[in-house]
Amino acid sequence: MGSPSESVAEKNQGKPRGIVLIEKLKKTSVSFNTYQAVVLIVTFFAYASFHATRKTTSIVKSALDPESGAKSTKLLLQLGNGWAPFNGPDGTSLLGELDVAFLFVYAIGMYFSGHVGDRMDLRLFLTAGMVGTGVFTALFGVGYWGNVHIFYYFLIVQMMAGLFQSTGWPSVVAVVGNWFGKKKRGLIMGIWNAHTSVGNITGSLVASALLKYGWGWSTAVPGLGIAFIGLMVFLFLPVSPESVGANNDEEEEECSPKKDGEEISEPLLRSDKEGVESAVGFIEAWKIPGVAPFALCLFFAKLVAYTFLYWLPFYINHTAIDGRYLSDEESGNLSTLFDVGGVVGGILAGHISDHLNARAITAASFMYCAIPALFFYRSYGNISMTMNIILMLITGMFVNGPYALITTAVSADLGTHSSLKGNARALATVTAIIDGTGSIGAAIGPLLTGYISAKSWNAVFTMLMAAALVAGLLLTRLVVSEVATKIQESRSCPGPPPVEV
Repeated sequence: MGSPSESVAEKNQGKPRGIVLIEKLKKTSVSFNTYQAVVLIVTFFAYASFHATRKTTSIVKSALDPESGAKSTKLLLQLGNGWAPFNGPDGTSLLGELDVAFLFVYAIGMYFSGHVGDRMDLRLFLTAGMVGTGVFTALFGVGYWGNVHIFYYFLIVQMMAGLFQSTGWPSVVAVVGNWFGKKKRGLIMGIWNAHTSVGNITGSLVASALLKYGWGWSTAVPGLGIAFIGLMVFLFLPVSPESVGANNDEEEEECSPKKDGEEISEPLLRSDKEGVESAVGFIEAWKIPGVAPFALCLFFAKLVAYTFLYWLPFYINHTAIDGRYLSDEESGNLSTLFDVGGVVGGILAGHISDHLNARAITAASFMYCAIPALFFYRSYGNISMTMNIILMLITGMFVNGPYALITTAVSADLGTHSSLKGNARALATVTAIIDGTGSIGAAIGPLLTGYISAKSWNAVFTMLMAAALVAGLLLTRLVVSEVATKIQESRSCPGPPPVEV
C-alpha cells in the first residue's frame, strides 16, 4: 500500500488546479455541496458566454446591411452605408447564408461532440471549444479592421465558430447531469438554463453598446470574453464526483412507486446509477424511448427560437413601432426582453413538469400557446412600445419554455433512462442527438427568414406558427402515454400522500 501522501497526490491528480489551490488555502477538502455549487456556477457562465458570442451576429446585421427592409429615407441616413458585400440588394440573403452555415456546422458538429464528449475529459474538451469559439468570433470582427469585403472570409469564420460552439452544450449538460439526480431536476435545470437568456441579453447589450465604436468591436470583445471564461473552466470545473473523489453523504432517495412491466409509463424520469460504465453508441442512444420524438420536436422548437435569436433585432430595426423606427442600439436592447421572457418560461416549464411529473405534456402545451403569442406579437406589436414589450415577453416565455425544458431536464432524464441499465455515460451522446437535431431546425429557420423576410414578414410569422404547431403534435404519443399513466395512477392509488408543511 502507498503512503498517505501518495494517496492524497493520486486523489488530487484528477482535480482541477483551481480546486486544489482552494483546498490548500482552506486546509480542508471541498464538500460535495460546494462541488455542486461550483459546477452550477462555472457551467452557467460557460454557456452564457457561448450564447453571448452567438448573439453578436444578430446585433451587427443592421450595421452590415442597413438598406434591406428599410422603409424610410430617415432610417437609411440613420443606419449608414453598411459593409460590402452585405449592403447590396442581396445583403439579407447573404446574412441568412452566414446563419445557416454557422448552424449547419454546429448541428453536424454536435453529433460528433456528444460522441467524443462521452469518451474524454469533458473539462479539457469544453475548454478547447470555448477558446476556439473566442478566436473565430474575434476573427469575424478582424474583418472590420482588416477592411475585408470577401463573403467567403466571413462564411469560413462562421463555420469554424459553429464547429467549436458545438462542444458546449453536450459538455455542460453531461457535467450537470453527473452531479445532480432527478429530484427537482426540472426546476434546478430550468433556473440554471437561464444562462441561455442571460448570455443573449449580455451579448446584445455589449454588442449594441460597442457598435458606435465600429461593428468589429461588437464581435471581438465577446470573443475575448469567452476565451477568458474558458480558462476558468480549465481551472475550476469538476467533471464528475468520481473524478475528484467526492462522496455524497445524502444520497437521493427514490420516492416514486415502481410498477412491474413499467417501461413507457414513466419514460423520462427514471434513472439507475448501477451497471457497467461503457459509452453508449449513437444508434443505441437513438433507440432510447422518447429520444426521437423529443429530438424532432426540438427541430421545430429551435427553428422558432433561433429565428428570433438571429433576426429579432433586425425585425425591430425595420418595423415602425408607434410610427417610429428604432436605432441599431435601441433595437438590440429592446430585443433582450424576448430573452427575459425566456428566463421565466424556462423556470416555469421546469417547475410545472416537476410538479406534474410530465415533461411531454408541459412541452407540448407551451408550444401550442406559442402559436397565438406569435400571431398577436406580429399583429399588434407595432401599436405602441408598451404593447410590443408585453407581447414580446409573453412570446419569449412560450417559445423558450419548451426549448429550455427539452435541452436540459429532458436530455438529462433520457441520458440516464432505465433502459440503459444504469449506464450514465450516455448523457453527452443523448444531449447531442437531441440538440443536434434541433440545431438543424435552428439553421433552416434563419435561412428561410433571410429569403422570406425580403418579401413579407407576415409569411415569416406564418412559418413560425406552423413550426410551433408541428412541434406540439410530434409529442402527441408521449402526451397520450403520460395522460394514461396519470389515469392509471389515480385508479391504483387510494389518494395522494400527505403534504408536508
